[in-house]
Amino acid sequence: MALAAAGALALTACGGGGDGGKNEGGGESSGGVSVQLPKLTGQKLQVAAVWTGPERASFIKVLEEFEKRTGATVSYVPSGDDMAGFIGSKVAGGGQPDVAFPPQVGVLREFARKGWLKPLGTAAKEQLAKNFSKGWRELGSYNGTEYGVYYKASNKSLIWYNTKVFENAGVAEPKDWAEFLKTAQTIADSGVPPVSVGGADGWTLTDWFENVYLSQAGPDKYDLLAQHKIKWTDPSVTKALTALGRLFGTPGLLAGGNSGALQTQFPTSVTQTFSGDQPKAAMVSSADYAATNIAQTKAKVGTDAKVFPFPAVGSRSPVVTGGDAAVALKSTEGAQALLTFLASTDAAKIWAQAGGYISPNKELDRAAYANDTMRKIADALIKAGDAFRFDMSDQAPAAFGGKPGQGEWKDLQDFLKNPKDIAGTQKKLEQDAAKAYGG
Repeated sequence: MALAAAGALALTACGGGGDGGKNEGGGESSGGVSVQLPKLTGQKLQVAAVWTGPERASFIKVLEEFEKRTGATVSYVPSGDDMAGFIGSKVAGGGQPDVAFPPQVGVLREFARKGWLKPLGTAAKEQLAKNFSKGWRELGSYNGTEYGVYYKASNKSLIWYNTKVFENAGVAEPKDWAEFLKTAQTIADSGVPPVSVGGADGWTLTDWFENVYLSQAGPDKYDLLAQHKIKWTDPSVTKALTALGRLFGTPGLLAGGNSGALQTQFPTSVTQTFSGDQPKAAMVSSADYAATNIAQTKAKVGTDAKVFPFPAVGSRSPVVTGGDAAVALKSTEGAQALLTFLASTDAAKIWAQAGGYISPNKELDRAAYANDTMRKIADALIKAGDAFRFDMSDQAPAAFGGKPGQGEWKDLQDFLKNPKDIAGTQKKLEQDAAKAYGG
């Protein structure tokens, strides 16, 4: 299924959003209201999510529209990267937020398994059925009950690049892994470090691994590893780490070297690729939301900063997605109303217009997106339908795939430090996975 979607994600071949009609996902005309919300005057809600900086600012605009239409007052609390730990401590103290946005489907399922989540109400389920494909609805469900609304999605199979650096080095967009490594070496020879890696944030390394693994091993193996039905010591993992090690282990290919990459946080990994006359890197592997970080520089998306699909390591380019699902932690009218709003095209349009965002809402008019690049990325995601694979680490128990300083995040950081230790990396990954999955 993921391989079938790869063609849809060939960004240079995607349409630019069309006329905004029904065939292009246009459920509502500009300025229209697609969902009616209850009056909640005097009610207060608290919402928790991982978003900070520009992403937080864009989401606040969504909450402000909800306040305007309902009369409710909404406060936003950043959870930090460890959403599971944050919510766990709040539940223990009886002070959980009304709504939270776990960025890992494994965390959502963990919350549901513990009985912390409240099922979607009738109005929210109606919006979900109208606006989302089966695959996204199932990701927000547990044991047949719908809990989550995937408000924000991401296409994680992208490479953003500095067009000026590419032009100066005389290189073009690579199509496969061999071409990618050759291109990287040519750029390095031109005097610019080719690849920026935000290794201080371990989740960026899981994205690198997942793209390589899905393209190389295929979707069936990907599903098995995601469920820990095959071990991390499997030969398919050896092969993927070997391929990734050709990038991480070749001197001169990483901005700042391996030690520098381990000290670079994700936002910096993006901005240093597009800042100044002498950028510190030529390329960065990142989801569509890198556009938000690029906007903090003088570079313009679509001209100074362009994007190509993650190069094929196997027979096809991979299609890895991620997303943040809104879930209710309290049985309040306000929580259900917010979930209903977030499942509508109205809420999706607000952040789409702000930029740095794509939605899995298939009825959202693609003309709402801030620029043609984001429109193409979003259009490709929707056209893929259910033919995608969700971020593997996000499907895992939080102890393995979703916590800083432990599990897969830490193990891949150790691999970045020493890319030659493939066997040791696999052994540690399997130990940590077995513990987290319970056997």
